[in-house]
Amino acid sequence: MTTINLKPDSLAFSLHGAAQAVAAVGRGVALPQALAQIFAQTHATPQARGAIQDLSYHCMRHIGRAEALLNAMTTKQTEPAILHGLLCCALALISDPNEPESEARYSAFTVVDQAVTAAAADPDMAHAKGMVNAVLRRFLRERDALLKSAGGTQFARWNYPDWWIDRMRSAYPQNWQAILEAGNAAPPLTLRVNRRKTTVEAYLAMLAEQSVAASRIGPDAVKLAQPTPVSQIPGFNDGLVSVQDAAAQLAASLLDLRDGMRVLDACAAPGGKSGHILESADVELIALDNEVRRMPRIAENLERLQLQASLLTGDASGTDWWDGKPFDRILADVPCTASGIVRRHPDIRWLRRKGDTTQLAAISATILDNLWQMLQADGKLLFVTCSLWPQESEAQAAAFAVRHNATRLPAPGQLLPTANAENDHDGLFYALFQKTMS
Repeated sequence: MTTINLKPDSLAFSLHGAAQAVAAVGRGVALPQALAQIFAQTHATPQARGAIQDLSYHCMRHIGRAEALLNAMTTKQTEPAILHGLLCCALALISDPNEPESEARYSAFTVVDQAVTAAAADPDMAHAKGMVNAVLRRFLRERDALLKSAGGTQFARWNYPDWWIDRMRSAYPQNWQAILEAGNAAPPLTLRVNRRKTTVEAYLAMLAEQSVAASRIGPDAVKLAQPTPVSQIPGFNDGLVSVQDAAAQLAASLLDLRDGMRVLDACAAPGGKSGHILESADVELIALDNEVRRMPRIAENLERLQLQASLLTGDASGTDWWDGKPFDRILADVPCTASGIVRRHPDIRWLRRKGDTTQLAAISATILDNLWQMLQADGKLLFVTCSLWPQESEAQAAAFAVRHNATRLPAPGQLLPTANAENDHDGLFYALFQKTMS
């Protein structure tokens, strides 16, 4: 992260870091990886890292509108990519039609001033500091007209690729607008209370004593009114709670676990569902994932919860890792486009391509077919995906049931992303199958 004379606690410093992250997403890098690379190259304070992350995620949720505005005000491609990223980050901050300036993170003039400062400090952008100033100040002068003009396209209106919007409208003709809006909202911080250590009631009382506002939104789910770094969440380091979306917390109960069972959590990283399984029953758990680099995260999560599982690195579509002993329960949280969790990962919509759905659905079908042979007679397999596309969810489940003559048991099916006082969760799909005894 190359900067000159930018104070780490300044908005200019954070805008510069966010611009780098947005530019990396444009090159096909996932936003969390881009941020990790930026943080590794700089001496940013924890506060500055938080600000860079916040600005980056905000930009990804509003970049359709920002790019439409930029195209309306400039006649040529803004290069280099970091300059384009800086302008998009600044425009995303000052152009939200649903956010009055009195409620904005920063005043519009502060954003303009600090964006110019960030450009001037970077040798790759210094030549364009005048252009940054001119573009952003023009937007402030002509805000209403520019927003009206740019808002005429669905790309700018909804902040998703055109193909994504068209597919959502086709799949959910009654709900597509609400789904897209939910994906543009900042997600809640939802916790799973560890029932081995405490209860939801006791934990809520503990939060109240520390003046932390929270509410119950599921059997084990607690939503904090304000997002908080995990290091500051009461009881987190002691294993009282874990961070997990309310929809993802349904998996453990659907598995119908009993003590002594042999259970497989396929595609287990980062280990949230593995932890919940072990909190729910005394089972012999195998946590499998195909990437070595993700295994330490599973181990860290289970160690914090003081729980144990056998961690294996292996491909769920193969058998070289399997000892031949059948499982009583299998959790198959298969690879997918992750279209149901874009509010948590807003870069996904820009990284995915139309053809990814077909490719990933084929991979997932292979995994499900392979895992089915490892299931005990009368055992249950829970198919989970965080996709909203029917090809990856309901169509996949229906085809699987036919291929294997599997008995389909009651399960939620497609959960659409929802955000209200009673329900606040991502868009996941659940299908539960039982193997008929021969």
